[in-house]
Amino acid sequence: MTPGDATLLYELRVQLKAVDPPVWRLLQVRWDTTLHHLHEVLQVAMGWTNSHLYLFHVGDTVYGEPSSEWDTIVRDSTRAKLETIFSESGGSFLYEYDLGDSWMHAITLEGTLDVKGEEMARCTGGARACPPEDCGGPPGYEHVLEAISDPHHQEHGAMLDWVGGGFEPEEFDVQAADSALSRLA
Repeated sequence: MTPGDATLLYELRVQLKAVDPPVWRLLQVRWDTTLHHLHEVLQVAMGWTNSHLYLFHVGDTVYGEPSSEWDTIVRDSTRAKLETIFSESGGSFLYEYDLGDSWMHAITLEGTLDVKGEEMARCTGGARACPPEDCGGPPGYEHVLEAISDPHHQEHGAMLDWVGGGFEPEEFDVQAADSALSRLA
């Protein structure tokens, strides 16, 4: 595509796996977005703090930030663009954040949009707050929710302190996420 032409946007649904009720976001990103930039977009839109390693799983291929420490072959996420990924993946793939907690996100291509101009990443929908970092993945998150929702739970006070005094799992502000994405550019 050339300047002045329409820009192709992918509309992506991103949903945390093994979390119920679902935590999800609806994003719009350019067709030429690299997986590394998508990682940055996901961090902002989901509400993560970008303090852990990540991987993308596209079929049998794994992408991430290359490192000699990997015991498997990991392709460079800064070189892989969504246009190619979606042609190889059939429209869906996985994003794994925090390899210890292993937060798996299903990323599905919902559709495409042609727009005029240099569109940046946007968040157009979503539900529920992102789980707190380092809570132990989906099972740990379930435990956190149980403890903070029950004043009689033996860890109620400690968990409330740990999450900073309060955590509202049902809250998600799409305008705040979209505004934060506009600053990412």
